[in-house]
Amino acid sequence: MRTSLYGQEHEQFRATVRAFIQREAVPNVARWEDQRRVDIDFYRKAGELGILGLQVPEAYGGGGQTSFTYNLVVAEEMIAAHLALSPIRVHIDVVIPYFLSYAAPRQKDRWLGSLASGDTMASIAMSEPEAGSDIGGIKTTARRDGENFVINGAKTFITGGINAGLVIVVARTSLSEDRRNGLSLFVVQDGTLGYTKTRNLNKLGMHYADTAELSFADVVVNADDMLGEEGRAFEYLTSNLAQERISVAAGSVAMAKTALRDTIEYVRQREVFGRQLSQFQNTKFVLAAVSAEIEAADSLLQRAVAELDAGELSGADAARVKLFCSEMQARAVDSCLQLFGGYGYMLEYPIAKMYADARVSRIYGGSSEIMKTIIAKSMGL
Repeated sequence: MRTSLYGQEHEQFRATVRAFIQREAVPNVARWEDQRRVDIDFYRKAGELGILGLQVPEAYGGGGQTSFTYNLVVAEEMIAAHLALSPIRVHIDVVIPYFLSYAAPRQKDRWLGSLASGDTMASIAMSEPEAGSDIGGIKTTARRDGENFVINGAKTFITGGINAGLVIVVARTSLSEDRRNGLSLFVVQDGTLGYTKTRNLNKLGMHYADTAELSFADVVVNADDMLGEEGRAFEYLTSNLAQERISVAAGSVAMAKTALRDTIEYVRQREVFGRQLSQFQNTKFVLAAVSAEIEAADSLLQRAVAELDAGELSGADAARVKLFCSEMQARAVDSCLQLFGGYGYMLEYPIAKMYADARVSRIYGGSSEIMKTIIAKSMGL
């Protein structure tokens, strides 16, 4: 179906991203899966191409784009090549917006250039062993000590945390009856004394993307390493979660499209009981239903991206889009895998890896249950 999101410049950018992924990523995937992380040099090459600084102002070496649609193109092309490179998407869709929105001019001078160039990859550390979707339950502390803060605590499930040169840490700077108050954001550099990347977690899917456990033991940061105002992190996180959730939804739709594409190709080639698998009514009905669901999700996503660009997307609507698209992704990939039969369970087929990769979409960025809670609250329930 037609979309008004993309113009000629988007398609030119798409061709550039596609060629880059085929040249620099696809030949290295097997090795990246074995080492459980992407080569850091790949990110520098992506930065040189302009992929990492899309929304960073030109004054800092970025592309100066104000539209999320270019980020959308990056997600679509990576996933079309069977690469859900979540550290890149966290870097450009989630982390950089915090620097753009809350960094002081001197902090932008300090950080934005290297973030756009790929010399520094960044991540955000919210989740803790006992606080995932419950941001108010964060126990990592940042105690003021003169002009400094001393951070103590642990973070887990941090996408891109192993390769990250900077990490935005959510820490509690004061206690309050309302657990949402008293949280602040700090930028911690790799190599800071007491900051340890304790483990690269072994995940169900996305084996080429690093996911870290982080430890903070008396980590000293300067007050100038704080993003925004002290105690306002919950407000900042809530504001930026809308784009993060649209990013997850975009990845979900892109993967469902890729699964459908691969399955159509497979059923046209596969013969069962002397006939092409594509000729069976069940095959046609299954793929027709998947196609209809994808179109519905894609239409919802496009509407949301337009509202995001206009600054009008509400948190509840972002939750609706994330919920619908991620749940649709699960149904679509599962239905497609079933048509591969036994081959669908073999990891040499991309559909099996997509099945594993897709599972996290209903968890990260806020679980489906949290999305339903947000939506219900917006309905007065």
